[in-house]
Amino acid sequence: MEYAHMLAQIDASTLLAVGLILGLGGAGTAIGFGLLGGKLIEGTARQPELGGMLLGRMFLVAGLLDAVTFVGIGIGMFFVFANPFAAAVKAAAGG
Repeated sequence: MEYAHMLAQIDASTLLAVGLILGLGGAGTAIGFGLLGGKLIEGTARQPELGGMLLGRMFLVAGLLDAVTFVGIGIGMFFVFANPFAAAVKAAAGG
């Protein structure tokens, strides 16, 4: 009975942590894109002749910003599908 309770507690804690990782990652990306777009408009309004160059650099930074979120998604999915904490409890219980 204690074994099942420990696994349930580990699963609940893992899902809560993954939810926080995905939610805060998405919120951080949204804030980053908002700041990035605002600075692009500000820079283009200040020097319109550099608009094309600024747009290219904005897309580069936007790709890097998305990459950080995808790393968080990958880590979250690792903990959902291959939870090392649950495997440690199973190994300690002999199952």
